[in-house]
Amino acid sequence: MSAVRTVEETIIADSWGSHLKATLALGVPLIGAQLAQLAIHTTDVIIIGQLGAELLASMVLAAQFFFVVFIFGSGFAMAVMPMVANAYGQDDVVSVRRSIRMGMWVSIAYGLLVMPLFMYAEPLLIALGQVPSVAKVAAHYLHIAQFGMFPALLFAVLRGVVSASGRAGVVLYITIAMLVLNAVLAFILVLGHFGLPALGMTGAAIVAASVQWAGFLAMAAYLQLHPETRKYELFVRFWRPDWRALKEVMRLGMPISVTVLAEAGLFSAASLLMGSIGTVELAAHGIALQLASIAFMIPLGLSQAATVRVGVAHGRGDYSNLVRAAVSVTALAMLISLSGGILFLFQADDLGGLFLDRSRADAAAVLDYAAPLIVIAGIFQLVDGLQAIAAGLLRGLKDARIPMILALISYWPIGFALAWIMAFPLGFGGVGVWYGFLIGLSSAAIMLLLRFTLLLRHEMRMAVAVA
Repeated sequence: MSAVRTVEETIIADSWGSHLKATLALGVPLIGAQLAQLAIHTTDVIIIGQLGAELLASMVLAAQFFFVVFIFGSGFAMAVMPMVANAYGQDDVVSVRRSIRMGMWVSIAYGLLVMPLFMYAEPLLIALGQVPSVAKVAAHYLHIAQFGMFPALLFAVLRGVVSASGRAGVVLYITIAMLVLNAVLAFILVLGHFGLPALGMTGAAIVAASVQWAGFLAMAAYLQLHPETRKYELFVRFWRPDWRALKEVMRLGMPISVTVLAEAGLFSAASLLMGSIGTVELAAHGIALQLASIAFMIPLGLSQAATVRVGVAHGRGDYSNLVRAAVSVTALAMLISLSGGILFLFQADDLGGLFLDRSRADAAAVLDYAAPLIVIAGIFQLVDGLQAIAAGLLRGLKDARIPMILALISYWPIGFALAWIMAFPLGFGGVGVWYGFLIGLSSAAIMLLLRFTLLLRHEMRMAVAVA
């Protein structure tokens, strides 16, 4: 039996059990890749943290700067995934190649356009109220690390091919290899081992860019060498434009970029609100948010699986299996989120204690404040996971503009406004911030799921009418 046949049987299967198995086969590697990517950043923080508080602050600042710029550009890479999945479902090799190629074009163009932001990072950070000495070191890091933007975005684009063809494990293996390479190189170059000088932040920037290039080149090599992906000829006549595919990448990518940036900005705003309440409150918030972020990697990976599975079925016009794929991934995400929520509810104090030295004088106050936030975070991950899955399902249908509008309304006029009102005028403090965001993300989940249901019903009626 051929590898292609196995993939098709996995993706387009009739039984609920087969759909669940296919979701896990695609989702688990994508979840693992998300966790490995998070571990790369954690490794950087741990290693730089050994060099002192100021360098650690500079690293955190630089990482946030890079992340904000990257997350907007990643929307265009996300747009490629449903395009490739649809084309793969139609067995359209040419459209797969054109979608990937134009996605890479947009990513390269975006990388060039944002270079001035990195070059002038220091005055930008100072203008945003950062300490000049910290901003200077962060900017030095960014001047080097910016060259990792290109491979990071290109890697995200190429994920679409291996994910759509059922080979998401490749993404996981390469990301784990990047994690190991990053840790080894940072240990050697940042801290100075094996006779080499300690390069500090300069070494960290060199390592960051180098690891991104290594990941992209490994993915490109796999696609070129594997028989089932070599047929797409992704790099043949790379300079040849396809204006229709380019337009579709932009049409889908721009609203996705705005949506993910709006969500990332929402959580940054949450930290600002908590910081205005107090230091203990901000520290407690940071613990709860970190736990929620780790838990969110699971629905985030499953949302990518949802995009691929729905996209492939949509490309084939197989609405029966599309519905089963959507229900399977949603049910699985909710089951996992519910399990995590129960863990947060009953182990709030123990989980919070993982981030603090309990012997410190201020530890008890932080943990006391963090405990109820962690409980709320348990409920929070249910609705946050649901809205992430709903967004992934809609991307599988190539629907991005209306979901962007619904998400923006939910995040800011509802979520942020309620967070501020409940925290300050109503006097709930930090708990009010989390309750406000909980309501905002619940609104997003409800509206996005309703949008998916209505849009799918409309398309199914149209398909029956045409038939």
